[in-house]
Amino acid sequence: MNSVANITVIGAGFGAVTAIKTLRKSNPSARITLIAPEPTMQYYPSLIWVPAELRSRDDIMVDLKPLLARLDVIYQPGRVVGVEGSGRRVLVEQGGETIGVDNDGLIVASGGRFIKKLPGIEHAITVCEGIDAAERIRDRLAAMTGGTIAIGFGGNPNEPSAVRGGPMFEMLFGIDRLLRKQGRRDQFKIVFFNPSNRPGNRLGESAVDNLLARMKKFNIEARLGAKMLRFEADKVVTEAGEFAADLILFMPGMTGPTWLEHAPFPKSPGGMIQAEATTRVVGFEKVYVVGDSGSYPAPDWAPKQAHMADLMAVAAAHNLLAEQAGKPANQTFKWELICVMDMLDRAVLVFRNEKRQFITPPCRLLHYAKRLFEWWYLRSIR
Repeated sequence: MNSVANITVIGAGFGAVTAIKTLRKSNPSARITLIAPEPTMQYYPSLIWVPAELRSRDDIMVDLKPLLARLDVIYQPGRVVGVEGSGRRVLVEQGGETIGVDNDGLIVASGGRFIKKLPGIEHAITVCEGIDAAERIRDRLAAMTGGTIAIGFGGNPNEPSAVRGGPMFEMLFGIDRLLRKQGRRDQFKIVFFNPSNRPGNRLGESAVDNLLARMKKFNIEARLGAKMLRFEADKVVTEAGEFAADLILFMPGMTGPTWLEHAPFPKSPGGMIQAEATTRVVGFEKVYVVGDSGSYPAPDWAPKQAHMADLMAVAAAHNLLAEQAGKPANQTFKWELICVMDMLDRAVLVFRNEKRQFITPPCRLLHYAKRLFEWWYLRSIR
């Protein structure tokens, strides 16, 4: 083993940032390389505020260069296209050429990708694809004088945790609230659609009851329990029929990153990297995965983004350093779902772990708590 650890981290999101911070704090002398197309983190939880102009591109796009400089982390620009040598070499496409970045320890935090197989998916906007999508929603809403707004999400049938329903509920109630504040809600019809009769059941039964009751209260039509067949420019088509839509917002289910097809790692039925409870990739030494890229032994309601990605990254960093030092690498973490579901000027808190679950009534303080957390989290990065 080299006297100085040579560690590569793939990604620029929550998991990747927490991984490099934890690695540097635990090993001041390690050589750490971060691979990402841009040295920029998108703060995805705040994308829901862009349509209401509570947040802008400058708020969402966080420059990582100052953090990388403070932590003495090498930035390798480029797009990962594969992994070789039992995880010891990452292939990166840069400027039309492919280079190899070697390591003796690897943490994958590149996120997953949305499943874009549904016919006509190009007619829908997926907010969690980033700031460009959020700005498209903002501009489309501002230009509309009325019509039907369809909002829904799907999943990965082979990977129960590979779904992001929370942001779509936030968009649903946030847009409803925005239109009411603008005095033009009566000019719009809002339709929520989902193939499940109990959408959002990962949040817990009480949360689903609460969400469905809120839809009824705010005159949001719910079309549930029918498989989606396709989108068209002006409609959503399901097995139970079709309905007109002037704006379609849809979050598909997720699967593993594209480059996984050119890597030796084991894949779950849903196309994610198969990992142990310690986040180590099954069958591979000194290779760990955190966040949406991985599939873990976990409850079917377990989330993998933001807060949970941070918890995974801490465990992965400590376990990788322990494994490199020849020590037991057995740190794990507690699965918990903490979601402050914002509604533009108020929010509810949804909590779930293996022992209990609850949802709070809407509260303005929770809205400001979410904004305060954003400030606190990003302060240490900026």
